[in-house]
Amino acid sequence: MLKDKVTIISGSASGIGLEIAKEFLNQGAKVVFTDINKANLDNVVRDFKDKGFDCIGIPADVSNEDDVINLVNETEKHYGRIDVLVNNAGLQHVSNIEDFPTAKFKQMIDIMLVGTFIMTKHVLPIMKKQQFGRILNMSSINGVIGFSGKSAYNSAKHGIIGLTKVTALETAEDGITVNAICPGYIDTPLVRGQMEDLAKTRNVSVDQVLDEVLFPMIPQKRLVDIQDVADYSVFIASDKAKSVTGQSILIDGGYTAQ
Repeated sequence: MLKDKVTIISGSASGIGLEIAKEFLNQGAKVVFTDINKANLDNVVRDFKDKGFDCIGIPADVSNEDDVINLVNETEKHYGRIDVLVNNAGLQHVSNIEDFPTAKFKQMIDIMLVGTFIMTKHVLPIMKKQQFGRILNMSSINGVIGFSGKSAYNSAKHGIIGLTKVTALETAEDGITVNAICPGYIDTPLVRGQMEDLAKTRNVSVDQVLDEVLFPMIPQKRLVDIQDVADYSVFIASDKAKSVTGQSILIDGGYTAQ
């Protein structure tokens, strides 16, 4: 479905980004792994290359414009084009606003929102020249609803949805689609880390977080399968979704349907 599509995926050395990258490779894409963690990045790329997949790794801090310019230039130099961009890099911190470190708030906005902007800004000229492109921005259910303790994360993910809509409008006649994927709670290390933070802010044990805090809000009473997000990402990046643009796609087990 994605044969030979050159795809950059940020934050792809672990978690959702890694799972998306794995599925894209299985679908025949050529994947550029990028992550701030060079050691993890090198290990992941080596593993996939050993299995015969066509991929490279380029370390980058997506909030650093020089890093992004180098990433885009090196990708174009190596593969000659960029077909798909998955803006996935992210981090989490949970704290009430009055206790939230300002430096941490700025860092999270820089990586998730400003980083998405910078990455998009520098791939668009290539995609417009090709008259083809797919941009997938990783938002969240916290991009459409509020959640106590997540002021920075909510702000960044809401902002990503706004940026997605503007980018979709500006590229609608250039063969480019731009969409935001909004997962609910997925069983990843990042979410598991949130469990401890949520336990602290809600005064319950970690074991109680799922049953007493999360599952009452999730009609399906389960965490989202990470494979569901990877599969939907493949669909949105494919020609089957060529008329889908500017959308925020919720994958949340019914969380936001209530």
